[in-house]
Amino acid sequence: MNKVELLAPCGSLEKLKIAVLYGADAVYIGGKKFSLRARASNFSMEDIKEGTAFAHKHNAKVFVTMNIVPHDEDFNGLEEYLKELESFKVDAIIVSSLYIASVAKRIAPLLEVHLSTQASTLNHLAVDAYKKLGFDRVVLGRELSIDEIRKLKASSDIDLEVFIHGGMCVSHSGRCMLSNHMTNRDANRGGCAHSCRWNYDLYDEGKKLNDSCYFNIGSKDLAAPNFIFDLLDIGVTSLKIEGRMKSLYYIATVVRCYRNLIDKYYEASFDRTKIDLDYYFEEIKKAENRQTSIGFFNGDPKVTEQLYNIRSEEPTKDFLAIVNSYDKETKEAIIEVRNYFEVGSTIEAFGPKLENTTFVLTEMRNLEGENVDVARHPLEILKIKIPFVVSEFDMLRKK
Repeated sequence: MNKVELLAPCGSLEKLKIAVLYGADAVYIGGKKFSLRARASNFSMEDIKEGTAFAHKHNAKVFVTMNIVPHDEDFNGLEEYLKELESFKVDAIIVSSLYIASVAKRIAPLLEVHLSTQASTLNHLAVDAYKKLGFDRVVLGRELSIDEIRKLKASSDIDLEVFIHGGMCVSHSGRCMLSNHMTNRDANRGGCAHSCRWNYDLYDEGKKLNDSCYFNIGSKDLAAPNFIFDLLDIGVTSLKIEGRMKSLYYIATVVRCYRNLIDKYYEASFDRTKIDLDYYFEEIKKAENRQTSIGFFNGDPKVTEQLYNIRSEEPTKDFLAIVNSYDKETKEAIIEVRNYFEVGSTIEAFGPKLENTTFVLTEMRNLEGENVDVARHPLEILKIKIPFVVSEFDMLRKK
């Protein structure tokens, strides 16, 4: 049985390592050129080389996004860039431009070429056409239901990738011009200002309709634990998480959640009726700061899938620290602080191999050995007592 690929977003080298360690089979990253998400940190060529080597060491793949809708001036250095990616043994590029795809096939044939969701591919005829053009994989548009994906897969013979989590575009994928119109920042060249999430006043024939609140037209984020088994039954190649600008805590939490859920499917004793999906939704909520929905999986979204007159973002400070090391003799961990906490706090530790485990913080010191009552400085290094073994890259959060 070919197991499905879990594909995670990474906006930095640190996030790439976290995604791989927490269970991603593949990651997608953006370089400094040719990539959307211009405001993400993005990878230097040295980072791409190091990240690819790290991923391959852990049996994971690396895909580099080259998914802008290019203008003439955007092609400078294209061939050199592709050859360098191939020399780093990058596994694939993700493109929306047929020209970039054709150049890659010609001068960097070891790179797989994946068609971006920016192409809004929603039918098997288009999928077949892209296969004939030499694409190795098609990332489907987000606007398909489970039934439509099932029929499309049955009619196609190419790797298919489906989004299962993260931001949803209020427009069809790759077709939004709102940001460009409102701010002269082109969403299709990496500059989306997320104008759909702004607060607007709503009028009907000159009469203001929203006296009590603002109006916006954004979509809730996608969260699909309850559709994973259907997608696995269908036989899609890859399940994709969106969010190259998300935090490493978000990536760790979400990747770990879907990794565990997917692994359940492949167990010999698997019985979907015995899987507690509520548990996985609750796990995701620990990192998700926006309201979520099921997108198009049950057909066209209803009113409840949209935001309209509410703000979605609810900043969370639950991520407390990341573990750097642990001394089994002293039961003391060296941690890097991310948010405020204090002695006496009830803390939950988790990691790639560590189940959610709770403890009460009884002792905390700085590197000079002085007792500390409160951790209040982000990136500060402290030593704390943890009564069970934790490992590097495990994380601590509020319970």
